[in-house]
Amino acid sequence: DYPAPRAVLTGHDYEVVCVSVCAELGIVISGAKEGPCLVHTITGDLLRALEGPDSCVLPRLISVSSEGHCIIYYDRGQFCNFSINGKLLAQMEINDSTR
Repeated sequence: DYPAPRAVLTGHDYEVVCVSVCAELGIVISGAKEGPCLVHTITGDLLRALEGPDSCVLPRLISVSSEGHCIIYYDRGQFCNFSINGKLLAQMEINDSTR
């Protein structure tokens, strides 16, 4: 009757501000107020950190596709595209408001 967590995800030093779950791949990607985004399995095992360039330290939004691409929107219009293996595939900056 009472909901209970399936897993506890650990590794962030600051509060979590964005999360994306991809059930098809069995992963959860979370971003904290400062620091890298972390990739966990749905059962809670930490797999890797997604670290962007120096200008990308404040993640705000995360989206993961079932093909294994992860798009992260950072503060000040910075976008990064990572592979599920943690490789930075592309980076771009836009001068528009993103919500």
